[in-house]
Amino acid sequence: MFKPVNDDAIGFLEIDEDITLRRMVLRNAKAKGTVLFLHGFPETLYAWKDIASALTDDYEVHAFDWPGYGLSSRPATDRFSYAPRDYARVLDRYIAKSGIDTSKLTIYATDIGALPALLLAVEKPDVARTIVVGDFAPFNRPEVMYPSLQSLKAGPTMDQVRASLNSNRDEILANTFTRGLPKEAHFGIAPEFKDDMAQGWTQGAMTAADAFSHYYAHFTRDQDYFESRLTRLETPVKVVWGEKDLYINKEMGAEFAERLHVELTVLPGIGHFPHLQNPGLAVDEVRAAFHRGEIA
Repeated sequence: MFKPVNDDAIGFLEIDEDITLRRMVLRNAKAKGTVLFLHGFPETLYAWKDIASALTDDYEVHAFDWPGYGLSSRPATDRFSYAPRDYARVLDRYIAKSGIDTSKLTIYATDIGALPALLLAVEKPDVARTIVVGDFAPFNRPEVMYPSLQSLKAGPTMDQVRASLNSNRDEILANTFTRGLPKEAHFGIAPEFKDDMAQGWTQGAMTAADAFSHYYAHFTRDQDYFESRLTRLETPVKVVWGEKDLYINKEMGAEFAERLHVELTVLPGIGHFPHLQNPGLAVDEVRAAFHRGEIA
C-alpha cells in the first residue's frame, strides 16, 4: 500500500522572521486536491510519511513540524507563545506561503493540531473545503482528559508535570502511542519516525515538552474563545475518534459532533493515534472527505 517517501520531499519554508518550518511536500501535477496533515504531541511530520505516500497518486500532500517540534523553529516565548491561537496564525501563513488552493484543500488534524485549524476556520471559513479532526479537546472539559493533561492546564502542578515530561523523553516515545490499549492492540512505529522524534526533542533551549506545556498554559483561554464562537464555524467538519482514547475520552468527540451537528466516526479498538495504529483508516477518511466535497 505504501511507497517510500523520497527525502527530497522534505525541506524548509520560512513563514516569518521568527519561524521557519520543516515541511514535507509530495506534489502531483494532476492532483485532484491538496491534503495538509497536522500532527500532535510528541510527533513530527514523519508521522504522516506512509499515509502521504498512499495518497500522492491522487493528491498533493503537505505536512510540517509545528514550532517547538522536529526541526522547525523554537522562538523564545516573548516572541511566540505556542498557544493554539498562535499555531492558527502559523497554519494561515503556511497555507498562504505554500500557494495552496483552499477551495480544494482537506486539512486532517489531530491532538494539538486540531484546535488551531478550527480557530482559523472560525475567522476564515474558506480556509479549507473540509477539515477532519479528532482525539483533541475543543472545549474546556478537564474531566474527560487524562490526569496529567488536566494538571498541565492550570494550578501549581503545571511545572511539576512539565519537568516530568522533560525527564521522561525515552519512556514517552516508547509508550505514549499504545498507553491504555490492551497488549494485543499494541503496534509499532517506524524506527525512522522514532529517531526523528528523539533527535528533534531538544533544539536550542526548548524541548518538545516545553512547547507542549506552553500550549497548555493558554489552552483553556483558547478553548473558551473557540466555544464562544462555535456558531461562526461554517467550514465543513468531520469528527473521527478512537474508541479507546485514554488521553481524551470519546465523550468529548460526541459532544463536539453533536454541538456542530456533524458526522462522528468512533473507531472500534483504536486509541489516541488512529493514524499510527491503522494508517489505512486515515487514508480512507481523506479520500472520503474529497468525495464528500465533490472534488474530482
